[in-house]
Amino acid sequence: MGELPEKYPEYSIMYKTLSNQIKVLKKRKENSLQNEVIEIDQKIKNYQLEMSKIKKMFPENFFEEI
Repeated sequence: MGELPEKYPEYSIMYKTLSNQIKVLKKRKENSLQNEVIEIDQKIKNYQLEMSKIKKMFPENFFEEI
């Protein structure tokens, strides 16, 4: 296994939290008005960006789901 970042438990928890929040936002998006959908999409984009930054700190396939 590759090298883990110094604060890997915190980053791992943050990654999981962001992933769960994206799932919640996607469900909420289905029942939202158009102006709320735009805002929700922006939040999802921001969360995905943060997730990709975290993912780059870890070894390949560290966050792959079974």
